[in-house]
Amino acid sequence: MKKLLSYQIVNYLERRDVKYIFGLCGHTIIAMLDALKQSEKIKFISVRHEQIAATAADGYARVTKKAAVVMTHLGPGLTNAVTGVANAALDSIPLVVIAGDVPSYYYGKHPHQEINMHCDGSQYDIYKPFVKRAWRLDTPELMPEILDKAFRLAESGRPGPVLISVPMDMFSREIDEICFQRTYKDSKYTVKPSLAKEAAEEIARMLIEAKNPLIHIGGQAVYYDSSKELVELADFLDIPVTRTLMGQGGISDTHPLLIGMTGFWGTDFVNGKSSGADVILAVGTRLTEADSSSWYDGITFSSKSKFIQIDMDEAEIGRNYPVEIGAVADPKQAFKAIFEAAKKLKPEGKDRPEIREEIKKYKSDFKKSNLEISLDGRYPMTPQRILKDVREVFPDDGLIFTDVGWNKNGVGQQFDITKPNTIFHPGGMATMGFGSAAILGAKLASPDKKVMTLIGDGGFGTNPSVLATAVEQNIPVVWIVMNNFAFGTIAGLEGSAFNHSFGTTFCTPDGSKYNPEWAEVAKAYGVKAKKIMSADEFKEGLREALESNEPYLLDVPMENIPVPTDGLWNINDIYKPKENVIDGRLMSGEAIKSYHKSLI
Repeated sequence: MKKLLSYQIVNYLERRDVKYIFGLCGHTIIAMLDALKQSEKIKFISVRHEQIAATAADGYARVTKKAAVVMTHLGPGLTNAVTGVANAALDSIPLVVIAGDVPSYYYGKHPHQEINMHCDGSQYDIYKPFVKRAWRLDTPELMPEILDKAFRLAESGRPGPVLISVPMDMFSREIDEICFQRTYKDSKYTVKPSLAKEAAEEIARMLIEAKNPLIHIGGQAVYYDSSKELVELADFLDIPVTRTLMGQGGISDTHPLLIGMTGFWGTDFVNGKSSGADVILAVGTRLTEADSSSWYDGITFSSKSKFIQIDMDEAEIGRNYPVEIGAVADPKQAFKAIFEAAKKLKPEGKDRPEIREEIKKYKSDFKKSNLEISLDGRYPMTPQRILKDVREVFPDDGLIFTDVGWNKNGVGQQFDITKPNTIFHPGGMATMGFGSAAILGAKLASPDKKVMTLIGDGGFGTNPSVLATAVEQNIPVVWIVMNNFAFGTIAGLEGSAFNHSFGTTFCTPDGSKYNPEWAEVAKAYGVKAKKIMSADEFKEGLREALESNEPYLLDVPMENIPVPTDGLWNINDIYKPKENVIDGRLMSGEAIKSYHKSLI
């Protein structure tokens, strides 16, 4: 029996238990909208900008750990979604993007909105630098096979987005249902790799014999739910743990072996412990610039350390640091295998009470150093006071999404997360506007949890039409706009390098501070909102917002106080090079002498 391809695609998605499709209409996909209108199992989440669709889908996928579906029009629809899809790619989040295209028989003739400056029928090339695979459907009978491949590829290995570009005439073609027969047989799950027994034993032996071992975790350790296995291994061998920004939540920030976040926004103590380790087990992290202090030797990590790297993507192993052992494995299975091997090699485990005491003292001292500013009643509020009040009101199992700036870097450094999979950052792309849209998908994925974003006024201002989607779809989330009338992080960077803030602050031509009244903007969209007028008012305002069970925005004027940055960032050395930094490399005194001699 023959049916329209659009209806058969919707049937396929229903069988995959897809509950939501995030997108925006366009003439190339109205056949899909017609099919979706008939579905009783899938809800179309219509947005006002395609970046919102991609980012909301990203938030949904982070919570469900399954590929979310984005549907977009060609041309500007596809390009508007680029940033959201690329952000998901760099953070290893699975998406399946279904994009409408020009009719297959009009390639290269300049049909409406076709992009064909250098090649005909190739709009999907736009996505090739950041998706795991891009398909163009050339015959409707191939769609079942492509769909199976797309979901499997998006969710397996290092997860990420894929794209299926579908000429609009294909949606309206009839094909025999027998073409989809293979999709009833294809499994929906791919078994993830574990460590070979010999590799697990060798890693366990290295950790046991090490004088100062360290476990360093990244986002994959969180995504693959390895917290229990990580804690078992760390506790058994008494090994301290550091984490990346994306690794927050992989182990409780209050655990006695968790030291903290490394890199730019890592403290001297945290970076000192990581650079002083003789053996480092790095799991699920790409060891990127932000987490590694621009790879300056001896600052966050040292060339004297022996690295063991475990990742789901073989391309990442040894990319930034040479490894003694490299392995492709699921972090959860890897920690489990190493733990089992450690118990056989060292049944009594290890005991390092001195490192636990050091960590305990450091954490206590660090909290004391922030206590005064966290209790400060000044207005505009200090960001530390905002974080303190949020932690006291927001439930531990609620879902928090950050954005870009203080809300991300400060949370990673100073905000205790005690339950896994409750904090979500835009790490790789660090995209402004991530938090405000991602919470929409997160709330749909977890309707029983409280969901909020901490977002700067700059980030929220990129796409305020998230408010419309929340009202239309009745998604009760909370936006906390940390309002400092600036792109605060960049303003601070420019101020330290050039002693001004040109182009980074929001003001009128006469120099007066300017921002829309975000609470009034929200109300105009039909969202409940309040502008906080004193520090003491904020906590109760947040409690009211959370209990309202409606979309709610809080505009919170905030002082622009830079996040403490003990780690090094090469950007600073480009603008203000130190004597011991030459060509972007941190050099010892002897190396500097040799360098200058070579110039003579």
